[in-house]
Amino acid sequence: MTTYSEFYGHGYETSSIPLTIVDVHEGDIWPIADNAEAAKDAIAAGLHPVVAIGGRTAADGRPLNVTGVVISFSAGLTVPFGRVRVNIADGYIVKNYVSNIDGYVAGGAANSWENAPVIGQPVYVDDSTDLGAGCTLSMSPLNDANPAVANPMAGVLWYCQDEYVDVAQGGSVLAADAVWPLSWSDEATEEHLVCVLLVNGWRELA
Repeated sequence: MTTYSEFYGHGYETSSIPLTIVDVHEGDIWPIADNAEAAKDAIAAGLHPVVAIGGRTAADGRPLNVTGVVISFSAGLTVPFGRVRVNIADGYIVKNYVSNIDGYVAGGAANSWENAPVIGQPVYVDDSTDLGAGCTLSMSPLNDANPAVANPMAGVLWYCQDEYVDVAQGGSVLAADAVWPLSWSDEATEEHLVCVLLVNGWRELA
């Protein structure tokens, strides 16, 4: 199993706009530190995880409303009211680790893996125990909770800046160098560093 112990830090930003930055309490971002089934790491300097935001009123504790990427935080993150600044703008592109898991046995382990992800494929905020401590994203719309519950949608897979095929414009990226669709394992859990175009897919459904 290939896992990583921290979120992608410096260089996470792939697009500089759009920006819709909001302040939220540390206790309302998920799945960070104590706000998760399997703690996905505490936030530290230089780390920018994709998170979901919202009061956890359901028994399973998973918000289904707003998602975004952490931009910065206050020093008081060990308390629930520490301030976190999150960019929730649709269309912002970030680099984060994404797990290839796309399905779970209810109340159990991963049982399905994406092996050929394509541009525009949905990515979800996921706190399932199969994901490593530094990974908050997977390809699975459902969680490993029993019974399985929906994960909040974070966005879709997107090109990184060096993945655009620009051979027609005389650029350095030739058609033969195109990396999509990606080639991932279809029988083992892996976490890959990819770009995600953030889309608040649950916003209209909340």
